Amino acid sequence: MTGRCLCGAVTFTAERVETDHHACHCGMCRRWSGGAAFLGAKAESATFTGSQLGVFESSAWASRGFCKACGTAMYYLLKPTHTYFISVGAFDDPAPFRLVREIFIDNKPSGYAFAGDHPRWTEAETFERLTPPGE
Repeated sequence: MTGRCLCGAVTFTAERVETDHHACHCGMCRRWSGGAAFLGAKAESATFTGSQLGVFESSAWASRGFCKACGTAMYYLLKPTHTYFISVGAFDDPAPFRLVREIFIDNKPSGYAFAGDHPRWTEAETFERLTPPGE
């Protein structure tokens, strides 16, 4: 699957993209994405091109890619597994994507809500379910 930032200075090709995606309501994702949740689709691998790709090391375990020209949030990279969560809005074809889970729901402000009957995990539940065994 392919995509780009708003201005087109950064493009990507992603392999084995899970179109069932989640919305993250943690404070960093909300601030990074402009106030609402970050909608990220898991990709087994991705190649980003363009001289305007910036990378912010947001924690010891994750980095975030963005376009330095237009500011588009491009991806969240989980360093230990080298797993990309690519911004759903950056894909060229948004048709196949479907929200199936919300994480850090207890951090979500009251000003917005996503419709639908899908799991909504608290911060504790998110870490419990997504932390690899033995860590």
